[in-house]
Amino acid sequence: MASITIRQLDEGLKQQLRLRAASHGRSMEDEVRTILRAAAAGSAEVAPVRPSPRRSEPAAVEIAVPSPTPNLAASTAMRRILLIIGGGIAAYKSLDLIRRLRERHIAVRCILTAAAQEFITPLAAGALSGERVFTNLFDTTSELDVGHIRLARDTDAVVVAPATADLMAKMAGGHADDLASAVLLATHRPILIAPAMNPVMWARGATQRNLARLLDDGVHTIGPNAGEMAEQGEAGIGRMAEPLEIAAAVEALLGDGGERPLAGKRIIVTSGPTHEPIDPVRYIANRSSGRQGHAIAAAAAAAGAEVTLVSGPVNIPDPPGARIVKVETARAMFEAVEAALPADCAVFAAAVADWRVAAPGHEKIKKQKGKAPPPLALVENPDILSTIAHRKAQRPPLVIGFAAETENVIPNAKAKLARKGCDWIVANDVSPETGIMGGETNSVHLVTENGVESWPRQSKDEVARALVSRIATALAAGD
Repeated sequence: MASITIRQLDEGLKQQLRLRAASHGRSMEDEVRTILRAAAAGSAEVAPVRPSPRRSEPAAVEIAVPSPTPNLAASTAMRRILLIIGGGIAAYKSLDLIRRLRERHIAVRCILTAAAQEFITPLAAGALSGERVFTNLFDTTSELDVGHIRLARDTDAVVVAPATADLMAKMAGGHADDLASAVLLATHRPILIAPAMNPVMWARGATQRNLARLLDDGVHTIGPNAGEMAEQGEAGIGRMAEPLEIAAAVEALLGDGGERPLAGKRIIVTSGPTHEPIDPVRYIANRSSGRQGHAIAAAAAAAGAEVTLVSGPVNIPDPPGARIVKVETARAMFEAVEAALPADCAVFAAAVADWRVAAPGHEKIKKQKGKAPPPLALVENPDILSTIAHRKAQRPPLVIGFAAETENVIPNAKAKLARKGCDWIVANDVSPETGIMGGETNSVHLVTENGVESWPRQSKDEVARALVSRIATALAAGD
C-alpha cells in the first residue's frame, strides 16, 4: 500500500490520532488506514471529527472517524501522566499507584524498563491502566512515528516510580540507551521521581550527588521513606513513598486543572534571616537561606493568593507573583508584617534573630591590643509570631509558625505551638549534619492541635506545595 502523509491537520486532531494509534499499538499511518477502511466499509460505529480550518486554507473535507474503544487517555480534557516503572522490588507498589491515579481521574500510560519486567509484567500494568504498555526503544510499530518522542510529549508529567539508583544515575548523566532514559531526556514536561533502593545505596556519595544534580535540573522528588527493607535485617531510608503519597504529589504537580484554590485570599509570608547590627560592618545573623519561605510564597501565588513576602537579606531570586518587602532587622520585619494586615493566613518561615545589640556602634569597633572586647549588651527582639497570633483585632484566621530545632524536635514544637498561640507549627531538625539549613531539601513535621504529621524528606518546593495545599483546604473549611 502506498504511504500516507498526514499534513494540515488541527493539532487537537493530531493529538487524538496519536493517542488512538498508541492505544492500538499502531503507527499513525496504520491508524489512519484503519479509520479509512472502516469509513469505506460503512461502519456503523463512526463519529464525525471536524478539524478547524486555517484561515488561509479552504475548509477540510469532513471524515467520519470510527469511535475508539473507551480509553482514559483519549480524552484531551483529562490530566495524563507517563509512569516509568524501574527495576526494584518496589515495582509492585506501582501497580497500586496506577489504581490510585485513575481513582483521581488521571490517565496513566506506562513504560517498564527491562529490569522492571523481572518484577511485574506489562500485562498487569496494561490491565490496570487500560493502555498499551511500552518496553522497547526499538519497537518497530511505535517508532514508525518516533514513538519515544511522542511518549515524551503527549503527557502532562512524567513520574518515575520506583526510581532506582541506576535510573537516577542515567537521568543525572543524560543517558538515553533505553526507552525510559530516552523519554526522560526528550521530555520538557515536569518530572517527579520516587526513589527506592537499599539504604546503603541511598546514602552513597554518588547517589546523593546524582540527587543534587537532578534537583538542580528541576526534577521533583517524593520520598524515600524510612523503614524495613525487603532484605531481611535491612532498615533505614530507602523505601519508596507509598502510592497515596505519590498520588498526592502528582496532583500537586499537575495543579487543579486551572482552578486557583487560594484565589481571593491574602497571604503573608516571612522568609530568610534578619541581620542585627553590631556596628556598621558586623551583625548578628544565622544560616537561613530563605529558600523554604520563598518557595511557600511562590506556591501560594501560583495557587491564586495575593501574597506579600517580607524577606530578610537573601541571595536567591524573588518568587514570581508575590509583592516583595525587603527588610534587614527583626523590628523592620515586624513593622512590615503589621502593615500587610489584614490577611487570611500568615506563614512565619523567617529565622528571626531573638536578640539584638542594645546600642550598636556608629563606627567600626576596633580591636585593641591587650584589651578585652567591649561587652555587647543584648535586648530581646519583638516576637513576631506570638504577637500576631495573640492579636485581638486583625488576627489572620490561620497563623503558622516554624520551629528550627537541633534536639527534641517534636516536643519542642508542641511546646512552641502552645506558647506562641499559633494554629500550626512546621518543625524541622536543622542540626548541621542534616544539611537542611541553607540546603535544597527539607524534612518537616506538621504539628497541630490534632497531632503530628511527619513528612518525608523532599525538595523545599515540594514541601511548599504540600503546605499550600493544606492551607487552601483549611481556609476553604473555614469559609
